[in-house]
Amino acid sequence: MTMKYWSPITAFAAALILFGAGAHAASDTIKIGVIQPLTGPLAFNGNNDVNGAKMAVNEINARGGVLGKKIELVVEDGQCKPADSVNAAEKLIGRDKVTVIMGAFCSGATAAVMPVAERRKVPLVTGVSSNPKLTEKLHPWFFRNAETELMTAQAFANILYNKKGMKKIYYLAVNDDWGRGTVGAFKKTFAKLGANHVGVEYVNRAANDYYTPLTKIRAMKPDVMVVAAETQAGSIIAKQAKELGLKTRIFGVGAWATPTFMNLAGDAGNGLLAGVVYAATMKSERNKAFVARFKKVYKELPGKYSAAGYNSINIIAQAIQRAGSAESAKIRAALEKTDYLAPNGHIRFDSKHQAYGLELVLVELQNKVPVVQASGVIKSPND
Repeated sequence: MTMKYWSPITAFAAALILFGAGAHAASDTIKIGVIQPLTGPLAFNGNNDVNGAKMAVNEINARGGVLGKKIELVVEDGQCKPADSVNAAEKLIGRDKVTVIMGAFCSGATAAVMPVAERRKVPLVTGVSSNPKLTEKLHPWFFRNAETELMTAQAFANILYNKKGMKKIYYLAVNDDWGRGTVGAFKKTFAKLGANHVGVEYVNRAANDYYTPLTKIRAMKPDVMVVAAETQAGSIIAKQAKELGLKTRIFGVGAWATPTFMNLAGDAGNGLLAGVVYAATMKSERNKAFVARFKKVYKELPGKYSAAGYNSINIIAQAIQRAGSAESAKIRAALEKTDYLAPNGHIRFDSKHQAYGLELVLVELQNKVPVVQASGVIKSPND
């Protein structure tokens, strides 16, 4: 019987072949890291963001990818928690070898990831986090493709005060950086107009009972209740306000014009006002085409966060193409030259990497349709 021996030299050569095959396979894709809340009270929004990102990737790959390579998303659940989001970023960079990250939804989580991106020299692009402090000074590796809370307040306070006659304001907001930042921005903007602030309540976004603050607001009879709450909390607030017979108009910021919110709120959504950076009813031809494609894929209309994920991935992909490389430093430099025609605007970054050119719209919800009442374009606050 003939014996065949597996020599160390043969084993080494085989290992080289396998390593080469693996390296070649890895080079066939460009990995983009994604950190979003996929579980917990913001899971609706995080998963919508990921759906928009996946649609962008599928469209890009169908056109041949970027630099002749397919894009691959590596998605992690940051749960909107700073520690979890930092762990996700370290894993994406250290183990998965991504060279750019999209995330991490909540401003507090994104702020926690920013030092990781700086230290690791990996670009971080958010399509959601809105705390103005994130771009008050230049962070070279951070880019925000979203409106800030102050931009939202400046866009809508004047309309509510001067055109809707809402002079007496009460605030109801989730008790986090975003909720408090939103209240602060609106109070500052309304104060310049001469509005009367009659109260503020901060609530837990994971709560199911908002009757106590809503009863207090009902007794105060403000002209408008400005609410900063995302899909789950916002829809519960809308339904409980209706149960209590609250006559005060409600103006919400967050995901109030999304199909998920409108389905959860049901009839309680009728008549609600919302200030959003995206609604499926925006009238541009680019948006109409985007809505048709999204509806074909997901069998529903897109919302704010699906548009955010879609835009952010396209911005990143175009930067990689423009850089001619998937190296982090070259992507960062190319992001500064962003010139992207989105479904909801013409997006560029200013000197502090804050996006401008996005369109903001005031909508009224009517039978689960966000009817646009007014619109405006975000201008750069820094240049």
